[in-house]
Amino acid sequence: MKVLENYLDFPRFQWLWGTDQMDAKTNIKSRLPSRHVTEGPERAPHRSYLYAMGLTTQQIHQPFVGVASCWNEAAPCNIALMRQAQAVKKGVASAGGTPREFCTITVTDGIAMGHEGMRSSLPSREAIADTVELTMRGHAYDALVGLAGCDKSLPGMMMAMVRLNVPSVFIYGGSILPGNFRGQQVTVQDMFEAVGKHSIGEMSDEDLDEIERVACPSAGACGAQFTANTMATVSEAIGLALPYSAGAPAPYEIRDAFCTTAGEKVMELISLNIRPRDIVTRKSLENAAAVVAASGGSTNAALHLPAIAHECGIEFNLFDVAEIFKKTPYVADLKPGGRYVAKDMFEVGGIPILMKTLLDNGYLHGDCITVTGRTIAENLKSVKWNPNQDVVRPADKPITVTGGVVGLKGNLAPDGAIVKVAGMSNLKFTGPARCFDSEEDAFAAVKNKTYKEGDVLVIRYEGPKGGPGMREMLQTTAALTGQGMGGKVALVTDGRFSGATRGFCIGHVGPEAAVGGPIGLIRDGDIIELDADIGTINVRLSDAELAERKKSWKPREHNYGSGAIWKYAQQVGPALYGAVTHPGGAAEKIAYADL
Repeated sequence: MKVLENYLDFPRFQWLWGTDQMDAKTNIKSRLPSRHVTEGPERAPHRSYLYAMGLTTQQIHQPFVGVASCWNEAAPCNIALMRQAQAVKKGVASAGGTPREFCTITVTDGIAMGHEGMRSSLPSREAIADTVELTMRGHAYDALVGLAGCDKSLPGMMMAMVRLNVPSVFIYGGSILPGNFRGQQVTVQDMFEAVGKHSIGEMSDEDLDEIERVACPSAGACGAQFTANTMATVSEAIGLALPYSAGAPAPYEIRDAFCTTAGEKVMELISLNIRPRDIVTRKSLENAAAVVAASGGSTNAALHLPAIAHECGIEFNLFDVAEIFKKTPYVADLKPGGRYVAKDMFEVGGIPILMKTLLDNGYLHGDCITVTGRTIAENLKSVKWNPNQDVVRPADKPITVTGGVVGLKGNLAPDGAIVKVAGMSNLKFTGPARCFDSEEDAFAAVKNKTYKEGDVLVIRYEGPKGGPGMREMLQTTAALTGQGMGGKVALVTDGRFSGATRGFCIGHVGPEAAVGGPIGLIRDGDIIELDADIGTINVRLSDAELAERKKSWKPREHNYGSGAIWKYAQQVGPALYGAVTHPGGAAEKIAYADL
């Protein structure tokens, strides 16, 4: 703990080294899942396996804590997680627990973007939750510390926590540091937009080669308020992560101190029997939605929050999320709509300074319990406003009075849609539809500039079931921005957008085209009307015209007849409820933690 005390001598961190410590000698095995593996004569074969790995008798009879990591060598997002997992294990061991490390998969969107690999992205969220669940169940672990670094791994890990309902602490691997291109701060967003500039001759081969070498200078997830940092912000606001832990960039040494503390804290949660469903409630979900809106976060949160709620048996759909978005001010000036990155917000006060101004102005529920064992209000009590910064505005003096993300509904999207408005000046758009039945076709039109200013580009059959996999459209949206057309056209899809997307881009349109939604019925030239001020998305067609077109509509086959993507397409539900693949907590007979 001295490392953390010496690093940050601020009152706001004092909760981290409180004196509440679990008595390691107290035998609580009788109520924990691991008793089924370690206790009694009939478990002698099981214990022999544990002795084979060097565990002592004392360690075998202590609580077992799963330390689940999304470490891999696919991308910088996850490369630091193995090191951080070791720090978690030290914390668990120091507090009288026995850590058991394991890895799960992750699909990194920056690598998967713009090709067939992106179909694996959203399904990976379910695979992460499922594999963590299976590992925990199979080996009867008592608690969970989950480390995640990239977009879908964060909600996937939190979904596993509330599904299992064992004492849990979430740890974000931290954001990447910003790159520097000829004196200008850059992120991977600039890389995708550079492709658009290159396509119209505004960037040379040499310039493109130079920027790609400097855009991502360290370990960590994409540095702006894209999906990973949005869900990291959620992890603190929802109460599953330690205050300040989600804001520290991956290369910062303080990350190890947070990880050690997480290991200690999960042991306290075992002792106190505080579980994820005590923490994740309707109110805490509303808190999570509020910080997404206030930070101009990713539209993907409108998928992930309902999915997390679903695991608890709480109905919290896209419209519920949008309702919070509508009444929450936008206060954090973060990229892609603003000027700053996650590192900047951490250094002026972190996620707690954002939460503190929201709480003080009535936009958060302060009575929600968190993994500290204290409430949101208690955690934020000693947080002081930092007047010497402009990364986060006071909530009573916001950038805009409406949140950075807006929900839409209309005859083109009866089940809703979502748009990020942070940084946008024009919130209305009307134009003729230009329809594409895949992202590849749309990107080809953008690359070859065969679209017109004023068009509404419609990309359909990219939804959860029809894609399958609900791909992100960053390659196309970034190319439009790079061509200088970001505000001159609009884009509507039943697929998703990256957190790095900017411009008038509307996603999650439901029902999706693959199930006969209106987006699959429109034709080139139909006039689409978008209004993010009042939250509407309509096509100038009567109900009778849409019904007549529906008569001749036929389902389309996708290219997946087997394997994981096919299986996902059979199981996945609509984006309205989070694109989930099983009945959730409402249908649960007994939670794993109570077995």
